[in-house]
Amino acid sequence: MKGYPNDLYILAFDHRGTLTKGILGVADRKPTNEEAFKIAEMKSIIFDGFLLAKNKGIDGGDPAILVDEQFGLDIQEKAKEMGIKFAAPVEKSGKEVFEMEYGENYKEKIEEVDANFIKVLIRWNPDDDLEVREIQGSRIKDLSNYLTDSNKKFLLEFLVPATEEQLATVAGSQERYDSEIRPKLAVNVVEELREKGADPDIWKIEGLDKKEDCEKIAKVIKDDGREDVIAVVLGRGADNNKVNEWLKAGSSVNGYKGFAIGRSIFWDSLVGWHKGDKTREAAVDEIANSYLGFISTYQSKD
Repeated sequence: MKGYPNDLYILAFDHRGTLTKGILGVADRKPTNEEAFKIAEMKSIIFDGFLLAKNKGIDGGDPAILVDEQFGLDIQEKAKEMGIKFAAPVEKSGKEVFEMEYGENYKEKIEEVDANFIKVLIRWNPDDDLEVREIQGSRIKDLSNYLTDSNKKFLLEFLVPATEEQLATVAGSQERYDSEIRPKLAVNVVEELREKGADPDIWKIEGLDKKEDCEKIAKVIKDDGREDVIAVVLGRGADNNKVNEWLKAGSSVNGYKGFAIGRSIFWDSLVGWHKGDKTREAAVDEIANSYLGFISTYQSKD
């Protein structure tokens, strides 16, 4: 059966290039062993924040994490040992066109990781080059078919970057694109990905400002007997006020069941710790409280 039954509160920290470049300033090369250790420690801080939040108490829903193998293998193993639900990414980090991290051996790797959810990030705009969409669609279909046949839960995240032409229609305003154009495009993307063979259990959707736009997403993801398929809200690294707005828009919509938020929860805390402005303990506590705060907002369903 496609879908997921419970609200899902995912603390997402599968970021790789985002952390190495955004915090360490490492670009266009692999991180050194020392730099890789630093990123792994950052992920350890985030995980400890998640554990602290669980210890403080989470009522209802399923708390979970999204963490990569590259810098978070130990955390994946700990999650399995502790019975914590986790998602694992299988896309190469930072690629404009979706590629599998493990190439032709991805099936073996997925079996080895044994995550509760397999996650893919894809960039897709209906006005993108047709050949690119065909390539990505074929790869997504192969993965989706394998996960369905293997009875594994599929978490599909898509971003809809604006084209120059689309931005021109809103005077170059990213804010207007997000509110006026992206909501309809998101519905079209779901339809196109379905046509290409994608059949996820969980759609990770960029935040939408209006409840009615969330309702349109919920309707299309549940088409053709997929009543249990759900959407979760993606935070996009936005500030707390904007993320809370998105959570409130989705939380009362049948079909939306939780969130997958990362940078909006941990970024400032990690930057402060890296600069020496915050202790590890303070960063952990901030991350726990931020995560719990978003859960509280979602559950309020105002």
